Amino acid sequence: MKVIVVEDNPIYNDYVCNFLKKGGFETVQAYRLSTAKKLLAKAEENDTVLADLRLPDGEGIDLLRWMRKEGKPQPFIIMTDYAEVHTAVESMKLGSADYIPKRLVEDKLVPLIHSIHKAQEQKRNKQVPIFVRQGAAYQEIKRRVRLVAPTRMSVLILGENGTGKEHIAQHIHTQSKRADKLFVAVDCGSLSPTLAQSAFFGHAKGAFTGADANQIGYFQEAEGGMLFLDEVGNLPMETQQMLLRAIQERRYRPIGAKEDKTADVRIVAATNEDLQKAVAEKRFREDLLYRLKEYTITVPSLRDCQEDIMPLAEFFLELANKDLERNIKGFSTSARKALLTHPWPGNVRELKLKIQVAVLHTEADMIAKEDLELGSDEPLPSSPVSFSLRNEAEDKERILRALKQANGNRKVAAKLLGIGRSTLYSKLEEYGVKYKFRQS
Repeated sequence: MKVIVVEDNPIYNDYVCNFLKKGGFETVQAYRLSTAKKLLAKAEENDTVLADLRLPDGEGIDLLRWMRKEGKPQPFIIMTDYAEVHTAVESMKLGSADYIPKRLVEDKLVPLIHSIHKAQEQKRNKQVPIFVRQGAAYQEIKRRVRLVAPTRMSVLILGENGTGKEHIAQHIHTQSKRADKLFVAVDCGSLSPTLAQSAFFGHAKGAFTGADANQIGYFQEAEGGMLFLDEVGNLPMETQQMLLRAIQERRYRPIGAKEDKTADVRIVAATNEDLQKAVAEKRFREDLLYRLKEYTITVPSLRDCQEDIMPLAEFFLELANKDLERNIKGFSTSARKALLTHPWPGNVRELKLKIQVAVLHTEADMIAKEDLELGSDEPLPSSPVSFSLRNEAEDKERILRALKQANGNRKVAAKLLGIGRSTLYSKLEEYGVKYKFRQS
C-alpha cells in the first residue's frame, strides 16, 4: 500500500513520509504537481495521494481535477495549513476522500488512510452479486429499509440467529446518505466490561500499562458512517451505561484523553433476545433500549418464509459450485421435498451450510436427500408459518403458493400449510382449485 506525498516543503515532506512509514506504508515523494502526475502514470488503484493545498505550480485541487478527468480512481486527501471550508467542500465534491489540517496529521492521518482503504474493500465486496429475496415478508422488509435508510434514526433489527440481521443492516447502510463512509460491525457478545471502553472509544498513549500508542475505537473508526451493534442484548450493564452516554450526548472521551470527541455515528443494533423481557429482569437498560429502537425491523425465520427456500437453495448451490469448483446441476425430487419440510432452526445460515456440504459430498450431478444431512424425522415447528391457513379471504392464495413450492405434491403442501391432507383436499374442492398434481 503506497502513499504519494505531494508537498513542496522538503522538510515537512520528509516528516510526513517518515511518519507514514512507521504506520506501515510505503511512500513516494513529489514536490510539484508535474512530478505527481508522472508518478500517477505508474500508480496502482489502491495507492493513496496526499497533497498539500498550496504548491509551486498550482493547487492540490488542480491535481485532483486532473486525476478524475484522466479516470484515475486513487483516494485523494487534501492537506493544508489553511482552514478554508469552501476548499474542503469543493475537494469533496470533486471526489476527494477527505480533508485534513496539518496540525491533525500526527493523530489522524494513519487511521484515516486505513479507514479509506477499508471502505474501498467493502465497496469492492459489495460488487459481488447477492441474492435478492422475493417473498412477501422480505418485500415488506425492503420497504421498511427503503423508508428508514435515508434518515438519521437508530434502527433495532430483531430476529433469530442466522436470519441475516447483519445483511439487513448493510442494506440500510448502502441506501443511506452515509454509504461512502465505513460500516463497522461490533460483536457485542465478545466485549468484556474491562475491554469495552477502550474498544468503543479508544485510548491515549500512556493511558495504562501497555498503551504505548494512541488507539482509535469503534466510534472513531465509524465516524461519519454506521456502527452495527450485533447481539446488543449481550452487553454488560456497565458497558450499556457508557454506550448510552455516547449515543445520547454524541460525545465520548478516549481513556486517558483530556478532551471529548464528537460522535457523528449512526447506530443500528440487532439481537435475537426479547429486550423488553431483559429490561423487566433488569439485564438491559430501558433508556438505552428506547435510544436503540427509534425504528424496528423484524426479520422472519426461514420456516416463516417457505417461498424463499428453493430460490435461496439454488443461489447457494451456484455459490458452492463456484467456491468448490463443482458443476452440480440441481436437486432431486427427494432433496427438494426435504428442503421444503425441514424446520431450519439455523435459518438461512444453516441452509447455506447444508447446501455447501451437499455440493462437496454428492458424487452425482444432482443433490439427493442423503447429501443434505438434514436428519430423517425432524418435526416441523408448531408455530404458525407463512403458509398456514388464517382466514377465508387468503386461504386460496396460500394453498396455491404451497402447492407451487411443493411442485404439486399435496402431501408436502399439506405439511407446509400445517394441516392434514384430508383438510387440504376439502379446501381444494371448496375453492375449486385446479392444479397439475403430482402423486402424493
